[in-house]
Amino acid sequence: MLPDTDELAEVLLDLQVPHEDINDLVRMARRVTDDPELLQFLARSVDELVRTVGEVGCPVDLPDLDWPSGPLQRCFPVYVFVAALPSTRAYHRERGIPADVSRRTLADLGRNMAVHRRRYGRVGVQAPWWLVHHFRGELYQLGRLQFERARLGARTGAGLAAAGVGVGPDSPCLNLHIPDFHGPLTPAAVDRSLALAREFFPVHFPEARYRVVTCHSWLLDAQLRKYLPEDSNIVRFQERFRIARAEPEPSDTEPVQFVFGDPELPVEGLPRRTAVERAVGDHLRAGGHWYVGHGWLPFDGSA
Repeated sequence: MLPDTDELAEVLLDLQVPHEDINDLVRMARRVTDDPELLQFLARSVDELVRTVGEVGCPVDLPDLDWPSGPLQRCFPVYVFVAALPSTRAYHRERGIPADVSRRTLADLGRNMAVHRRRYGRVGVQAPWWLVHHFRGELYQLGRLQFERARLGARTGAGLAAAGVGVGPDSPCLNLHIPDFHGPLTPAAVDRSLALAREFFPVHFPEARYRVVTCHSWLLDAQLRKYLPEDSNIVRFQERFRIARAEPEPSDTEPVQFVFGDPELPVEGLPRRTAVERAVGDHLRAGGHWYVGHGWLPFDGSA
């Protein structure tokens, strides 16, 4: 189910896996291919991942590897995604997904591993559950942003229905995500991504009408405006969105994780090198809380 040694290294490089992790991953792959129990576990995992490839919202529960080797346990999802790659690429070809979009989308595996190394200082996959969306054909990288084929949840859908948008719970939508390690979130970059998305989805997923783009992120917390200048990228990003609903529960670890790389860092010692770092840390040190904002914007011109 896995490529041989030379091909595996090339596949990992195509997926933007950090170079310093390639040798260890190739070496550990031999343990997987030589162990019938691990191969069986790999086959079950791949089947769970791709059996409903392309369908939106189907629950996928990748089992955790109960194995005494820490590195192999942390890296086993890499082998699952590599083994699933032929199915993912076949689905992309079936939908006519351009090769560059496919490549940049699936390269999020490498970004995820870079996030893990930044936080823990060792090889591993930070959030395998997140990459499920990429390898099942639900999410696509289009320029600076990622767009996930999804359906409106009960609360957001109800809020949009009450606003007269013409959608409601379970209506098709695109969830917008902002990946790390991809440069600043400039207005021009956001404009380009939205333009690419408006071209991409009607062509490759014509059966679904996406009327709205939603974003659920701490970047939409209006309190950031107290700390950042009006012309900052984050404030200008916020101005694009209409608020779908308020979030009553604080999520203080969200900005700490995405700004500083580790949600468990002590608030007292958070750096103050940039305006965003100062905003996040100073607000928490003053006893404030951060909240995930739930926003939406029209996608097809009808809302």
